[in-house]
Amino acid sequence: MDTKHPEIDQLDRQILSILMEDAKIPYTKIGEMLYVSAGTVHVRMKKMDDLGIIKRHQLIVNHEKLGYDITAFLGVYLRQSLLYGEASTELKKIPEVIEQHFTTGEYSMFIKIVCKDTTHLKEVIHDKIQNIPSIQRTETFISLEEGINRSIQLLEQEEEKEEE
Repeated sequence: MDTKHPEIDQLDRQILSILMEDAKIPYTKIGEMLYVSAGTVHVRMKKMDDLGIIKRHQLIVNHEKLGYDITAFLGVYLRQSLLYGEASTELKKIPEVIEQHFTTGEYSMFIKIVCKDTTHLKEVIHDKIQNIPSIQRTETFISLEEGINRSIQLLEQEEEKEEE
């Protein structure tokens, strides 16, 4: 079996698609929707957990409703690319940093941060991120609106129609 890309079948994809749309749906309801038992759904989910297909179970909150009105992306230039691990360790200590990616191209890293307002954004960038010794400089992009935020679609359009 390919451990990097483990095989899952149509039922696994259907279960994942339902839960990616609404993670609160009970296994019993998923079983009814797919004409299998809740136990089957549970076993399939455990299998996909064990295979690493499911990274984690996570509650996603609306940052704006909690007072974090600014989302920004930072292109990060490192002093040397071999300092990536050090920079990553330091960035993990900053609660406003919610994503961090090691990238190709102009930037060494690309990070996503959320802040309460522009004053908070300035403090995070200048007082926290740019004080990390391995970071040479950053370039900031403020998000005006999030247009798409979704998981990859696992089922083809025809497969979704068949379920209905």
